[in-house]
Amino acid sequence: MSIVEHLDRGPLARDELAARVARDIPPGSFVNLGIGQPTMVADHLPADSGVVLHTENGMLGMGPAAHGDEIDPDLINAGKFPVTELPGASYFHHADSFAMMRGGHLDVCVLGAFQVSGRGDLANWHTGAPDAIPAVGGAMDLATGAKQVFVMMTLFAKDGTPKLVPECTYPLTGLACVSRLYTDRAVFRIGPEGVTVAETYGTSVAELASRLEVPLRTLDATDRTDQLAP
Repeated sequence: MSIVEHLDRGPLARDELAARVARDIPPGSFVNLGIGQPTMVADHLPADSGVVLHTENGMLGMGPAAHGDEIDPDLINAGKFPVTELPGASYFHHADSFAMMRGGHLDVCVLGAFQVSGRGDLANWHTGAPDAIPAVGGAMDLATGAKQVFVMMTLFAKDGTPKLVPECTYPLTGLACVSRLYTDRAVFRIGPEGVTVAETYGTSVAELASRLEVPLRTLDATDRTDQLAP
């Protein structure tokens, strides 16, 4: 397997990024989608995928976002947005929902982030700024309880600084918990061997290596990993 550089296009749009994440969720998985951008993944899961979506406000079997006459104000996701339910959907107490999250019963969770470190540390609940509003929710429970943690975010902040960093400077949500990082510029795998670039969009691996302070690896044609200079 070798890296794919999509140089004939720009960065992924939000919907395209959500579709890219959905493509990597194994059929039949039990999955939690964090609030915000990760909830868009629900709209891109194939109807026959068998993926069961969990929301921490107490539902299994969530469907795509609700529109028009589908909207029921009592049927919302953890981000308080109207959603649909799939056949077989069930509802439960908040405590039972968190027991599922903490007890290792979820295969994948998809979260947003302010920063991800090169060893998979996650910072997604507070920037540490005095006037910032903290929003921890159930992220700490998901980061430690889910079998795989996927993160989706832009690779660079509005001021151009990387959000994939050697060390997180914001308060941490979880240590070494992120296994895959999906961004508008590239998809990364994160593990004990470091950060591996799997795919790029509108940029090259060489450009990424010049803008990030994290050592990057790529898969070559023989499936070996080669380290790039940061």
